[in-house]
Amino acid sequence: SQNDYLRQWLPRQESYLHHLLDREAPPEDRRCFICDQDGVYKCQDCLGEPLYCTGCCRSHHCSNPFHWISQWNGQFFERSCLAHVGLILHLGHDGKQCPALTDRCNLFEEDEPEDQLEPEDLPFVSGPEFQPKENTMVIVDKSGVHRLEVRCCDCPNAMSPDIQLFRHGFFPASFNRPKTVFTFGVLNDFLLDNLECGTSAMNYYSKLRRMTSSMFPHLVPDRYRELMRVARQWRQLKIMKWHGFGHRSDTPSTGELALFCPACPQPGINVLLSGDESLDETPSWKFTRSFVMDGNFKAEHLHPIKPFDEVWLSDGLGFMVGKDRYKMHLEEAADTVEKSSCNNHRAVNQANASRHKLESTGIGGVACARHGCFVPHSMVDFQKGERQATQMNMDYALCEASQHNMEGITRAVTFYDINCQYNKHLRVRVDQSRFLEMAPELTIIPGIGLWHVHGHQDSCYVRYASNFIEGIGRIDGEIMETLWARLNLISPAARGMSSPHRKECLDYQMNDSNFCKMIRMKRTLCRKYKLARNGIAESGKAFDRLDEAAPAHSKMEWLARERIAQSSRLNDPAAMDEYEINIKKGKLTSIVSVERLDIARQRDRLQGQIDGFTRSALTHLGEGFDADDEPDDLNIDILDDLDDDPAEFTETSDTWTNSPELTVIPLPSNLGVDRCRRCMAEDLIPLEMSLREGQANDALHNLRIHLCNKAILFRTTVRQAKSQALKTRAWSQVTSVQQAVSLHASIYKDQETNDET
Repeated sequence: SQNDYLRQWLPRQESYLHHLLDREAPPEDRRCFICDQDGVYKCQDCLGEPLYCTGCCRSHHCSNPFHWISQWNGQFFERSCLAHVGLILHLGHDGKQCPALTDRCNLFEEDEPEDQLEPEDLPFVSGPEFQPKENTMVIVDKSGVHRLEVRCCDCPNAMSPDIQLFRHGFFPASFNRPKTVFTFGVLNDFLLDNLECGTSAMNYYSKLRRMTSSMFPHLVPDRYRELMRVARQWRQLKIMKWHGFGHRSDTPSTGELALFCPACPQPGINVLLSGDESLDETPSWKFTRSFVMDGNFKAEHLHPIKPFDEVWLSDGLGFMVGKDRYKMHLEEAADTVEKSSCNNHRAVNQANASRHKLESTGIGGVACARHGCFVPHSMVDFQKGERQATQMNMDYALCEASQHNMEGITRAVTFYDINCQYNKHLRVRVDQSRFLEMAPELTIIPGIGLWHVHGHQDSCYVRYASNFIEGIGRIDGEIMETLWARLNLISPAARGMSSPHRKECLDYQMNDSNFCKMIRMKRTLCRKYKLARNGIAESGKAFDRLDEAAPAHSKMEWLARERIAQSSRLNDPAAMDEYEINIKKGKLTSIVSVERLDIARQRDRLQGQIDGFTRSALTHLGEGFDADDEPDDLNIDILDDLDDDPAEFTETSDTWTNSPELTVIPLPSNLGVDRCRRCMAEDLIPLEMSLREGQANDALHNLRIHLCNKAILFRTTVRQAKSQALKTRAWSQVTSVQQAVSLHASIYKDQETNDET
């Protein structure tokens, strides 16, 4: 484990410290490793930190101009820079000086202002980095902030200075006479840091200043604002390049600078819906789009300071919708809030919480429900309170999603936690609006995620749960909750940005989320296929047993009633109540069916809780797990570490994938000590031990109480019962108590076994 390596290193600590200090001193002969003359400069970035004379240091670093060097001053190596050895960057002519170079191409006369340093800020002993040579350019690289002299080509047919800089990998901060440039490397590094770590431009540039001068970072030129602006330009260029617009003469249109799910049916891209005779016999659900809708109220946005002075680079070209049409829709739409007939609809019933300082209280939108990819041009800003994602916002998002590569697709399933209320008059609202467009032949089937549906009325379960939607397969409809976590990395930094900058950052983050889903799609689909193959075999056996026991005339009647319910559900969701069990008949089979249905509902809810726990476990298990893994994949990873074979585990547990009570969850006791060490999660072991001890004490306490109750029942109720009816009732009470005794004894025994393990 990592701690074992630390223990091995402790005896070596003093030796490592000695050699670290030894590197600060020059070798005894102090010779240049190239020409064998007196070595004065040491390069910290060259392998082995070799010594150079002045000439060799200059010539050797022509192709590595952003290395940091130190100069021997007789007592120690003092920080210096390559400008002080005379290094000059020549653009063009293979790095050699332009033969036509004259003084008329002077980059340092105007344009960007010089940095003004206050005398009291300067250190008492000024090192070379605080004495930049005249006519040097500020070059921001991922290794720090450098000052070097740059000379452009001055030939008659030479490009403009900013283009010469750009073709050499420098992005100029201005374009007439640039004096600050950013290397492509630092721009790529910043964008990646922003994606993976949520690093803001301010924090990133602060790091660069400290890398340049650890003692006096405040004296390093401040180019924070330039970095924010240039990063926007660089991001836009990269996205245009990735989507092929460098080879096209036209400009991108709505949603064309965004990736989408490669596995969802998209006519003309991954499916063919015309000219194929076999499609006539294809079930309607095979080419169904599945959408999940949700809101994220952490992605707030303050009112911009100068909205009249904003510059939009990609308005509506990514995931966030175009501002003008959306604004007109909001102005026209009637913001009516209907009283919900269902319980637990805080998002509909709670009063609007006005937030005067916020331009947007959050964002909402649509993603594919099966694979978790954001749909291009379907993300909208909210203007209302946290608990009120109004219909007019989500109407616009859904209509835009229904138009993205949907030509020929006539069926879509939407999952939304308030769909039983939201979907009632959706078509009416669409038909009455000038800015909402949805194909009239598109059938929208409403659903509610399995986690949220249990908080609704009982009737909502059969009307909207995915278990009762034909062709939808095994899907929980809650995947969008997991997508907000990565997006919230940049939400705090984006809160105070200008509106265009914020939407560009959100677009870039969502595009990267879809990209990560795309490159892992093969692995995800293969694992899901294996699970589905095992699950359908077990489900088929259970169905065959039920089918064999059911009378033939009943099966015909059930099929007819099912067809009527499924065909009527769009206009009358209450038709799905056919699936509810009527317990008024008083038959034993009905009671058993009700109990089984209740178990199925409890399993769905338990599975949702397990999935949520598994996702949260990823934040504690660190490097040992992939944050993009599906919960089912994570369970398989855990099974791989157990002694039992996963195949045998599945066979002996009825159907593991449909029995959440048999699922192995990522607790330290299931992972094992070794894997906890590899994941740097050893601190979770005593926490679980403490919780298990508490559970064992509770079980022991309850066990004593129920044993006392059992003894009292024998001494009183059982002995005093005279008639057969009283005896039957008494033994029923004893049986109930005995079941409780067995339950708590089993819990205590399990905790004892785990403690021993």
